[in-house]
Order: sequence, then C-alpha cells, then structure tokens
Amino acid sequence: TIPPPASLENIVRFFWVLEGDTCGYMHQSMADVCPEMVFHYHGCFNELKEGKTERCSITVLQGPSTNIRQFSIDKAFGIFGVYLYPYSIPLLFDISATELNNQMPDLISLLGEQGAELEEKIMVAQNNNKRIEIITQFLERRLRKNQLHENALFTCINYIITSKGVIKIEEVARQYFLSQRQFERKFKELSGFPPKLFARIVRFHSACEQFGNPHKSLTEIAYDCGYYDQSHFIHDFKEFSGYHPKHYFSGKAEGTEWKSN
Repeated sequence: TIPPPASLENIVRFFWVLEGDTCGYMHQSMADVCPEMVFHYHGCFNELKEGKTERCSITVLQGPSTNIRQFSIDKAFGIFGVYLYPYSIPLLFDISATELNNQMPDLISLLGEQGAELEEKIMVAQNNNKRIEIITQFLERRLRKNQLHENALFTCINYIITSKGVIKIEEVARQYFLSQRQFERKFKELSGFPPKLFARIVRFHSACEQFGNPHKSLTEIAYDCGYYDQSHFIHDFKEFSGYHPKHYFSGKAEGTEWKSN
C-alpha cells in the first residue's frame, strides 16, 4: 500500500499494488463501505458466477458492497488500485453512492472518452510510480470540477471509520443537528448505506485487521471490536466475508496469501 499525496488525502485512503507470478491465484472480495478503482495492467481476472466464469473489465470502479465476489486468474498478473473514502463517488463522479451499490461498472462505460484515456495511460505506464502520478492528476481535475459542501457528513463518515464502527448512530445524528430521518437520508446518499449497516461493515473490517495477530483469540478479537458476544461476531463475519472467522484467521482462506507476506 502507498499513501496518497496531501492533495488527495481526504479522498483516497491509499493506493495499492498486487502482483503475482504464480498460476492459480484465487481472490474473494468481501463487503466493504469503501469504493475502489481497479486497473488490471498485466493479465485480467475472471469472476466466478454460479459456476460460470466471466472476464472482468480491464478497469472498473467497484462501488460500496455487501456482496461477496470470487475472482481467479491462471497466469501472472499485476493490479493497481485506488482505495477511496465512501463519499468519493458523489464527489468525484457526480452521482449518488447508492447508484453503485453492489455494482462494478467499467470506467469507459461510466466516463466515456475520459475513462478510455485514463485506462490507456495506466496500461502503458512504465511503473507504479508513474501510475500514481497519472491517477493523482486525474482525481485532482475531477475534484476541481465537482465540489460538494457536505463537510459535516464527511467528518461523520470518517469518524465512524476511525472509531471502527463502535458507535451509537443516534448520538451521531444528534451531534450533527439533524433529525434521524434527515441524517439517514443524507448519509445514505453520500456513503451508499444506511448508517447502522455502514457501521456494521466497518466493525467487521476492524476485525479483519487482526489477521496475523497471534496474541488474540477469536473471543478477544470479537470483544475488542465491539461485538457483544461471539455468536454475533460469527454471524456478521460469515455474512460479510463468506467465511467462518476460525477459517479466515487460520490463514487458509482464499486470497489471503498477501496478508501473510
């Protein structure tokens, strides 16, 4: 992972690169409140859908998701990603985040010629430093074009992320001087999810961050991440990842090899 420049630090959580030279790599994506731009600059994954395979687009914008997706590739690959904050969709693409819930459109369909030009530049870039330079210029131009004035809700969304989802939504709504209904409507437009579901997914990701920690049991991870009992923890973990937490934290789950490096 690579931190963004200061000009994008409120929009981009980080850039990431995943490369592999082995055959038979499988990746399972999980529920996530954060959208991301994904560029296959070497090789291209297939998505597994109900026993069938469907070739992924070279460049996609994956929206906020509660879905679990499986991807595979049987040759060497290189992927460059931009992991965004939840409210980046309306801010960068001028659409409600709810329009991209559980969607993964290719950037050319979404942005037309701009998407095609960006894809070509990323594909022919000499290295990932150059890719960061290209995407930074692209996102800075988009930010200058689209300006939203929802700073209080941006702060609120970030607060839920930094608190790892362990928060009472009713208190957050009161803090921002909105009725519960107003708060939930505006929150969903910016993030794609109702605030309580958003917080649940954030809490699940805080548990995933404990991967590789040999000093905590599953029970300790559950309580540290704000789950009131282990059965609640197991239920949410299976819903958002497709795995029992015992299997995931064993290191045997598909697509976790990079976490062990």
